[in-house]
Amino acid sequence: MKLMIVIVQDEDAGKLLGALNKKQIRVTRLSTTGGFLRRGNTTLLIGVEEELVDDVKETVKEYCKRRITNVVPIVPTASMDFIPTPVQVEIGGATIFMFDCEQERM
Repeated sequence: MKLMIVIVQDEDAGKLLGALNKKQIRVTRLSTTGGFLRRGNTTLLIGVEEELVDDVKETVKEYCKRRITNVVPIVPTASMDFIPTPVQVEIGGATIFMFDCEQERM
């Protein structure tokens, strides 16, 4: 059995969860915030048998696309004598961590 920790953008999470639920893949959803862009993320905890790992990865790839957005690199304050210029960054996609695990019911 594998434990998959999948981190995705909030805007991709709903459709991904729907697709995983249709495949009867059980998921625990955690709301998280990214440290760099300080935007909402969703962290999914997925415990699956090894033969389902590729199916989960393909589903994540299908629903979590990369895209470009503009962000302001620093938060402007009243004491600043300049206006920060937005920069383009790539967001989206997914980060997946996988661990071998054992299942035990109590």
